Amino acid sequence: MIFRHVVVFLLLGSVAAAAAATSPAPGPLHIIGGPNTGGCIAGAVSLPLEGPGFQTIHLDRSAFWGAPQTIDHLELFGREAAAAGLPTLLMEDISRARGGPMPGGHVSHQIGLDADVGLDMRPRPPLSAQERDTVELRGMVRADGREIDPSAWSPRVTALLHMAADLPGVDRILINPAIKQQLCREVTGDRSWLHLIRPWYGHAAHMHIRFRCPADQADCVQAAPPPAGDGCDATLQWWFDQLDAPAKPSAPYKPPPLPVACKAILGG
Repeated sequence: MIFRHVVVFLLLGSVAAAAAATSPAPGPLHIIGGPNTGGCIAGAVSLPLEGPGFQTIHLDRSAFWGAPQTIDHLELFGREAAAAGLPTLLMEDISRARGGPMPGGHVSHQIGLDADVGLDMRPRPPLSAQERDTVELRGMVRADGREIDPSAWSPRVTALLHMAADLPGVDRILINPAIKQQLCREVTGDRSWLHLIRPWYGHAAHMHIRFRCPADQADCVQAAPPPAGDGCDATLQWWFDQLDAPAKPSAPYKPPPLPVACKAILGG
């Protein structure tokens, strides 16, 4: 009888852990941690699987939970893209239902304030259900990492990035250095929005939108703002200089420890 009780207890514990991983923590919005520290979120809401101007992709390996403000801004992004005549936006990782670690070392996707959106703006119809799980986002950058791929690039990509930078509450947008370089070359007139477009490793096929901590979230760690200026200076050239530098051995990735306060939200 004792053995049976132990088995039942373990099974119930497994069910509770699974529920915690797939359902949001109840209560008002509470964001703990920051983009570089890891963290968690209570009161998250889910991005619909599709809506005006957008579709979610890779449902089998992506997570679509975020702060209510994040979800509102992404839905606005879809509507604005549709109104501008752009192809349906393809959206993937935001955060898990309660935040916390995600597969692949996505530290910044733990607090419901970050989202990945595809950059491919070639004309195309909306994806079928099967295509949404199998689609591979096309990169905008040549294999050598030094320039954009002219066959993939178009002014629509620039328009999309400008539209994203103008969304409410955007902290910064991470893209491949070659994409940043192309924007520096071709954007004329108002270049103030380039301040928010920041070069980062990878990000040749999607942009990573990061929203600022909501004003009422005292436990949300806001990153320092991007440096002043449009970023089209020697700091951008640094990224290309690294392509010629000998590869340095790197230590195995070790994720930062989660804030202690996340234990109750993550369910253990």
